[in-house]
Amino acid sequence: MRGLSSKESDFSDMNIPLTAADDQYGFENGSNSSMHSRYPPDNSSYSNQPAPPPPKDAHKSSGGFKAFIASITGQSAASQDQIRIIYLNNAERNSQSKYLHNRISTSKYNYFTFLPKFLFEQFSKYANIFFLFTACIQQIDGVSPTSRYTTAVPLLLVLFATAVKEVMEDFKRHASDSETNARLSKVLQGSAFVPKPWQDIGVGDIVRVEGGESIPADLILLSSSEPEGMCYIETSNLDGETNLKIKQALPETVHLITPLEVSQLGGLIRSEQPNNSLYTFEGTLLMNSTHGNSKELPLDPTQVLLRGAQLRNTNWVYAVVIFTGHESKLMRNASATPIKRTSVEKMTNVQIIFLFCLLLAMSVASAIGNMVLTNKNIVELSYLDMAPSSWSDFGLNILTFLILYNNLIPISLMVTMEVVKFWQAQLINSDLDMYYEKTDTPALARTSSLVEELGQIEYIFSDKTGTLTCNEMEFRQCSIAGLAYSDVIEDGKQAHIEDGVEVGVHDFKQLDANLRNHPTSNVIDEFLTLLAVCHTVIPERQENNPSEIIYQASSPDEGALVYGAAVMGYQFTTRRPRSVNIQVGQNDLEYEILNVCEFNSTRKRMSTIVRGPDRKIKLYCKGADTVILERLGSENEFVDATMQHLEDYATEGLRTLCVAMREIPEKEYQNWSQIYDRASTTIQNRSDELDKAAELIEKNLFLLGATAIEDKLQDGVPETINTLQQAGIKVWVLTGDRQETAINIGYSCKLIQEDMSLIICNEQTHWETKEFLESKVKAIKSTYQRGDEIEPLALIIDGKTLGYALEKDVEKVFLELAVLCKAVVCCRVSPLQKALVVKLVKRNLNAILLAIGDGANDVSMIQAAHVGVGISGLEGLQAARSADFAISQFKYLKKLLLVHGAWSYQRLSKLILFSFYKNICLYMTQFWYAFYNGFSGQTVYESWTISLYNVVLTVLPPLTLGIFDQYVSARMLDRYPQMYMLGQKSEFFNVKTFWGWASNAIFHSVLLFFCVALIFKYDLIMVNGTIGGAWLMSVTLYTAVLATVLWKAALISDLWTKYAYISIPGSMVFWMGFFPLFAVVGAKVGLTPEYNGIVGPLYGQPVFWLTIILLPLMCNLRDFTFKYMKRTFFPRTYHYVQEIQKLNIPDYRPRMERFRKAVHKVRNIQRLRRNRGFAFSQNESGTARLIRAYDTTAQKPMG
Repeated sequence: MRGLSSKESDFSDMNIPLTAADDQYGFENGSNSSMHSRYPPDNSSYSNQPAPPPPKDAHKSSGGFKAFIASITGQSAASQDQIRIIYLNNAERNSQSKYLHNRISTSKYNYFTFLPKFLFEQFSKYANIFFLFTACIQQIDGVSPTSRYTTAVPLLLVLFATAVKEVMEDFKRHASDSETNARLSKVLQGSAFVPKPWQDIGVGDIVRVEGGESIPADLILLSSSEPEGMCYIETSNLDGETNLKIKQALPETVHLITPLEVSQLGGLIRSEQPNNSLYTFEGTLLMNSTHGNSKELPLDPTQVLLRGAQLRNTNWVYAVVIFTGHESKLMRNASATPIKRTSVEKMTNVQIIFLFCLLLAMSVASAIGNMVLTNKNIVELSYLDMAPSSWSDFGLNILTFLILYNNLIPISLMVTMEVVKFWQAQLINSDLDMYYEKTDTPALARTSSLVEELGQIEYIFSDKTGTLTCNEMEFRQCSIAGLAYSDVIEDGKQAHIEDGVEVGVHDFKQLDANLRNHPTSNVIDEFLTLLAVCHTVIPERQENNPSEIIYQASSPDEGALVYGAAVMGYQFTTRRPRSVNIQVGQNDLEYEILNVCEFNSTRKRMSTIVRGPDRKIKLYCKGADTVILERLGSENEFVDATMQHLEDYATEGLRTLCVAMREIPEKEYQNWSQIYDRASTTIQNRSDELDKAAELIEKNLFLLGATAIEDKLQDGVPETINTLQQAGIKVWVLTGDRQETAINIGYSCKLIQEDMSLIICNEQTHWETKEFLESKVKAIKSTYQRGDEIEPLALIIDGKTLGYALEKDVEKVFLELAVLCKAVVCCRVSPLQKALVVKLVKRNLNAILLAIGDGANDVSMIQAAHVGVGISGLEGLQAARSADFAISQFKYLKKLLLVHGAWSYQRLSKLILFSFYKNICLYMTQFWYAFYNGFSGQTVYESWTISLYNVVLTVLPPLTLGIFDQYVSARMLDRYPQMYMLGQKSEFFNVKTFWGWASNAIFHSVLLFFCVALIFKYDLIMVNGTIGGAWLMSVTLYTAVLATVLWKAALISDLWTKYAYISIPGSMVFWMGFFPLFAVVGAKVGLTPEYNGIVGPLYGQPVFWLTIILLPLMCNLRDFTFKYMKRTFFPRTYHYVQEIQKLNIPDYRPRMERFRKAVHKVRNIQRLRRNRGFAFSQNESGTARLIRAYDTTAQKPMG
């Protein structure tokens, strides 16, 4: 059977049933499957007695081994058993179980893992393996034609620089962990609470958490400052929901309200093992009673306070620690910091393998040539005193040529890429367009390794709460008695009289005036009274400011409505178990609460039956328009006007509710009350019976109006999502919020468009889920095959169904359907499910994924994606600290991807291609020279000059291209987001492009070498009749190669800044001025004896100057012609945009956009009538019982 528990087992590495007993502690196995019969105590004072001695060999055979395993796996030794036993106020016995400490670590490295993990990551790059191999064979005497340190030293420098960067980035994570571990909480010691760092809190400790503080570990609630042991927690860090959740202690422990009382608590807790399920918990509490007997009490999620949640609107709670550190449910939903590598790096790795194969082929060919020529001409070469070449010489010659040609793969590329990525990250950090002045928060690239990946994103997985929204609900508009009211009125919509009828929108000041003197004043009064009375909110007065009232609301929507009513003069002030008080002007009105018909997802409404100050009984009802309208009476004159206002509100993306009421005769109420009482005491199907009873009274309602609440989006969210979708990026929203809330936000932020068809998947079993998904995929495919038009689709799926959809035999179907949809919204998902969805797409689609969120519940998702972006938001900095990039507003994602991402990808692509090009161009001439020197291994260039090529002369052009080049401006990238698709399609860096550049480099090397060889065929005859020698040819060839490479850099530069002039023409000027000094001084000190006396003859020869001018021109003339032909006859999209930018052509699209909106207006309105905003985010059932326990006039215990 597949249920929720079986679903969890797929996700958890530890989901152990509570079936085993522990004889070591004096409990016996029972046949009853209930936990309540598994351990009847034999002694009422067992909790205060020392632990019975374990078997003799227990510690020797298993205890030490379990502790060792725990240190490796991150699990406590106790978690190796099936049941966790926690003793109350008995630290000594708890310490014997060796439970895991409460320290956490989210860092990538520690002292022991840094070296192996770092080296593994670095040597997963094939270039580093190649250079390590080269450095090793250079140490063999008689093999290397170069110094034994020419490769080893640069490789060590590269690794050292990279290691420093990694340490600096990981140090930030360590600092964040240290800050968290050092937070203080009050822990019971003796009969007093003393502050302790979080890291020192252990399983079994009793802690005191005060209002506003974060929960330090997973706790079982014992008592609180609130009635009935209740407390409010905010779990936005866990599941993304900002509405407060009510937790309640067991009735047997709520009286423990002083340190002395709680210190005398004895007993134990038996709980399930640590797991990742946020919504389930199984356990029991055995506590000593004053009569000498022990009570066994069931524990469920109602008593559990999870690490990462925050205590809200509650002065204090006492709770006992059950799970600590990495065994807490929050950390169980987290994953280790992964090693991330970009697609550009991976492709470069693959091409390096092919280049190495080419290099090996060249080395083997050269070694064969050496062997053949040596053995064939051994007689003619007798003056060299050479022995015939053997097979051992052949092997050594292969190594020699490998070293000689090894710079075909540029070692400088790794350093250059790291430097360029670092500066690209600094450009992101210093971008004022992504600086949020309100919180003084700039954008932050926490790692520079992934900057180019930002330019290739195809899927974005986003949290909702705090990422798309501001976590703020505001009462914006309402419709009362057919008249619209708003806090802010747009121009042209002000109320006015038209044909004797009021039309338009009134402001809230007019509402106050109409309340005093208007035909609809009675309706307004009932409307505001309903908002102030029909809810589950609890008012709290501040001790330091009694006149200020804070509303504790389990639903943010209800909080906004009650606050809105208070602003309009109907202030909710007091709640007692049987009544509420509201202040209207100078009058304090008391309403007796007779019954509360609670909200649930089936009813989609809530009703409160009250007896007012006038002793009349009234029913106040609020809920979704669809359920309210069908329960209206025949005489409702405001329905049409209210429906029109609802459509207007929905168009603006507001969350709407209808409100209605009826007056109930005393006799009718008495009869119904008996029915309701019977339903409330029914043992079977109680909730269904209560719903049926509510149906009997919720009829013949009078429609008062409607409310419109804004779940305030962050600035620019709709525009950002729309732009990202135009850029070819698919956006998926993964949220812990309820379905109605998520859908409404989807409409508000334009993720779900009005012309989309919604596919809502809320199935209850594995097979139903599979059948539903398969049928939808089949229907969509058949529609496409018929050639019929199909509306854009949006998939909505809830957490329970998603659990089934992520199982092995269903996940492919789910993914296939999701990919066919333009938008996907997953509701009520756990943090682990978020990560599993990302991993599913990552595993099956060849696409680059980005995840963005702001809470601890988003960390797993952020780490699972190729690129993680954290929002520095109201939910704290957990996501920002774990992410690769941090921004303060969702809207900044547009520039981060479309501008910085596109630039970084294009720049890195150009840098890599040019780096390979320049090295192949130079070092292939070494290969061609081998045909002239008998494959002897002789180099055509002087060794120090070769070193200067990569270290000095060609180091600046790649840096300039990688840091400053812009193929189009930021303004154009923002105006034409479709250009982002170039990165998604890998247009700038792919196999074809790479080998196109490599082939061009080989072509240039052939042209350069053989032309120079032809010019120097009979050597260079000087004016005085002497010959120039090999080194004149060497310097001429070298200078021609340098000029060709720099000319190529100039040809591919799109933006000429002062740095481009310094790096490209400047490098050539530097060489021409530096070489005479280098040759003269180097020859005198013995560094470059080959250049002795070469400067005058070389610079005095016209052949030299003509060669270094005409030969590079001839090489690049083909490239220039090819570029001209491509731009003229086969232009790409960015070529058009470059022309638009250069000529400053105005954009025609705003007019087209207005035309498109006008065409779709009618269709959108029709769609809106079917999909109105609906907001009623409230805990289902049980709320009425809890609020009836409150008496806000009573004094709260101080604890």
